[in-house]
Amino acid sequence: MTSTPLISVIVAVYNGAKTLQRCIDSVSAQTYPNKELIIIDGGSTDGTIEIISSSQDKITYWQSEPDNGIYNAWNKALGKSKGDWILFLGSDDYLWKNSVFEEIAPHLIKADSLNIRMVYGQVARVTEQNEISCIDGYSWENTWRSIIIDGIGTFTHQGMFHHRSLFELYGKFDESFKIAGDYELLIRAFKEGGDAIFVDGLIVTGMQVGGITSNCVKLVNENARARKNNRLKVITIPWLISYAWAVCYPFLNYMIGEKYVRYLLNSGKRLVMYFSYRKKVIFGRKNRKFNKHVL
Repeated sequence: MTSTPLISVIVAVYNGAKTLQRCIDSVSAQTYPNKELIIIDGGSTDGTIEIISSSQDKITYWQSEPDNGIYNAWNKALGKSKGDWILFLGSDDYLWKNSVFEEIAPHLIKADSLNIRMVYGQVARVTEQNEISCIDGYSWENTWRSIIIDGIGTFTHQGMFHHRSLFELYGKFDESFKIAGDYELLIRAFKEGGDAIFVDGLIVTGMQVGGITSNCVKLVNENARARKNNRLKVITIPWLISYAWAVCYPFLNYMIGEKYVRYLLNSGKRLVMYFSYRKKVIFGRKNRKFNKHVL
């Protein structure tokens, strides 16, 4: 790989006129030179096309036609992108600062040299008023365990850079999913193990709260289907906690607002990961003692 790997940013949008320009400008403003922007629009009617047309000098490729959801759009874009590393965004996401790519690039180069196919940082969940609700992003040990063992999503896809080879080896997004296709892809790619690099302290993306993933019950149910499809245990204690939270989410959102609900959710994830890690350590110690005794 060269010292400046090509980074592809893929954006799926449908009627995103309110926020798309911010997303486009955040990519264009990156101080890192070797980048491209691919936008796939689902046939918007709200002025989105006019925004794209007026920003064509900042866009490598775009198209607009009816599609079958975000994963169908991302899959289309994969066929048009040329990047060594690929970042997926929605139209209401934006790169956190102008130096994000400049700061992540050395980690991408290191990952490529180690045959590691994912590098990720943190994601700030923000309100429409740009207030930070919480910051997502955890060590790979905790992230992997939460995805594969616990059955919950403690990752935020908008902070993840995927090496092109990941899709060549494991395929594209499963378009039968409407919310959890990114979760299913990570299960497929990492259920047998594998490493990733977490860049702690680097906020990659601002992600506006709300949107399709706010349908928490559907999200948790799709997570369960993703696990079943990949022959992983579906019913776990963390998954049950997630389901209970999903049922309560609309009421809590009404009572205290999206910003504070997301803060509580983030705190809950940390608590679940802590107890999951403690369980692993305790049982690991017991197993080591048992093995020592047997030997």
